[in-house]
Amino acid sequence: MELTQAQYDRIAYLLPRQRGNVEIENLTFLRALQYMAENGCRWRAMPKIYGKWGTIYQRFRRWITKGIFDLIAKELQIKGIDVKSH
Repeated sequence: MELTQAQYDRIAYLLPRQRGNVEIENLTFLRALQYMAENGCRWRAMPKIYGKWGTIYQRFRRWITKGIFDLIAKELQIKGIDVKSH
């Protein structure tokens, strides 16, 4: 199941603002991570429809370091949104 635009819109305000020449939009990035989680593939094996695997990996590492995923999880818990059922 792919992340929908409506689901993305519910968390978009929590995500870092994209600036400059961005190759991959945040929605596409999150869909790529979802693909990785559902299929257990390696970074280098990511389908090209999501963009360059190295770009996705770099953003993933930056977001981990900045605590973006923790922020999203906490906010969804506060709002009582069950991430697994959406």
